[in-house]
Amino acid sequence: MKNPEAQQDVSVSQGIRMMFYMMKPNETSFRTIEDVPNYVQKATPLFISLMLLELLVSWIHKGKPPGHLDDALTSVSAGVLSRLPSLFFKSIELTSYIYIWENYRLFNLPWDSPWTWYLTFLGVDFGYYWFHRMAHEVNIMWAAHQTHHSSEGYNLSTALRQSVFQIHTSWIFYSPLALFIPPSVYAVHLQFNLLYQFWIHTKVINNLGPLELILNTPSHHRVHHGRNRYCIDKNYAGTLIIWDRLFGTFEAENEKVVYGLTHPINTFEPFRVQFHYLVYIWTTFWATPGFFNKFSVVFKGPGWGPGKPRLGLSEEIPEVTGKEVPFSSAASQLLRIYTVVQFALMLSFYEETFADKAVLSQVTLLLRVCFIILTLTSIGFLLDQRSKAAVLETFRCLAFLTLCRFGHLKPFIPSLAFASENILKRHGMIILASSLVRIMEIDSEKYMEK
Repeated sequence: MKNPEAQQDVSVSQGIRMMFYMMKPNETSFRTIEDVPNYVQKATPLFISLMLLELLVSWIHKGKPPGHLDDALTSVSAGVLSRLPSLFFKSIELTSYIYIWENYRLFNLPWDSPWTWYLTFLGVDFGYYWFHRMAHEVNIMWAAHQTHHSSEGYNLSTALRQSVFQIHTSWIFYSPLALFIPPSVYAVHLQFNLLYQFWIHTKVINNLGPLELILNTPSHHRVHHGRNRYCIDKNYAGTLIIWDRLFGTFEAENEKVVYGLTHPINTFEPFRVQFHYLVYIWTTFWATPGFFNKFSVVFKGPGWGPGKPRLGLSEEIPEVTGKEVPFSSAASQLLRIYTVVQFALMLSFYEETFADKAVLSQVTLLLRVCFIILTLTSIGFLLDQRSKAAVLETFRCLAFLTLCRFGHLKPFIPSLAFASENILKRHGMIILASSLVRIMEIDSEKYMEK
């Protein structure tokens, strides 16, 4: 079997099939890890297309979108944050795997064998099951994974709500494969396992008949995201639901699922979404007496407390009525439009930064990353209607103008570069002042309402 895609191109057909783990061994087998395409990066247009399709289907069948705009922006923000470190560092999931492969492998399975391909498919999915399960049963791992569960909606954007830190523990559960499976094969399935889990985050697909017995489906994964008592710690599968059936963690969807954390965090600010539970562990750790109790705060389940079983007591999980109303922003319609426009511009800079990573200086990369983080934070402040939102947004606008002025951000149409520079020089402060006035007006309205 030859390496069919050293050029790393992915056709439209392959792009669609890779989202559903329907690629064939003969088109996704590579001799070296350098030959493996970045399937996740190439899937960005498909993420957007499928989300638009979900929106259309939901609007046709239910007369409403599949979720709330503020929640979707927060989910995509988390996805953006989770990928930013890859601009500077190699993936620990790959570097650790390669290290074990080069120093401790027991034997070498052929990279171009279909048997190796299918064995890796099972191995990665099995490893994901146990990683995912431990991410719910070990408190310090839950501190990262809770980010993904913090959405009170359930749609395709929820799949993008990823943790910045989760990758630092997941590699452990895949490392045994490095004893015999080549890194190039592992790198393919690591991506496909992740991509498969995108489409199951939807409510527009109901039951898939016999496939429900084998595959992880939207129905099964809806249960996993529920905060109903019957949903807690169930259906950890990545691609195959057989692992949950084998290890006693399977639960079928029956009563209406209410989504989100058992104790909702009620915020759209990205750093609170990512790190609030780490703060909770820190304060609980110091407030809990005794060395072994402190150890348990970190390494037992999120529901643990002194005198309780490892995973806590199910009766302490708040009951749901099915009538819960998801947290939503109190921002005005004008402010929502403003945040969407700024978010779209940020995504353009984000995609351009990844596309041009090889030719950008480290200084430009760092400044762009700081600007992206600043934009996401400011949008979160605006949606939360935080008191410092106007000040932060004004600072962000000033940072934008400065980065454009010194060439770290540039117009997407080169012919407009000269005109844009003149506009920034002559009217930059007017634009900045206008932005400040808009935000201050909104804050004033909020104050008057109080």
